[in-house]
Amino acid sequence: MTIDSKLVERIAKLSRISLTETEIKNLSSELDNILNWIEQLSELDTEGINPVFSSFDEEETKYRNDKVNDGGYREDIISNAPLSEDGFFLVPKVVD
Repeated sequence: MTIDSKLVERIAKLSRISLTETEIKNLSSELDNILNWIEQLSELDTEGINPVFSSFDEEETKYRNDKVNDGGYREDIISNAPLSEDGFFLVPKVVD
């Protein structure tokens, strides 16, 4: 697949970004190079290679217990609010 200027213009329009003609030409060339590199990667023989999910040794990684809590800082946080009631922030009404 080749990336031409027309496709870059369409992507820019969908992304809602404006590009100059020079930027469009540069981007089409860069994106085309990236796609060619990805095609080269897909040609590699990965048979018998286990996927790597982490660069850390899984056996030495220490995980904390996953417990749901409120953090224990509710009163400290609410004390910073200009207005609060029953442990909640009070905000001005925005919609009638």
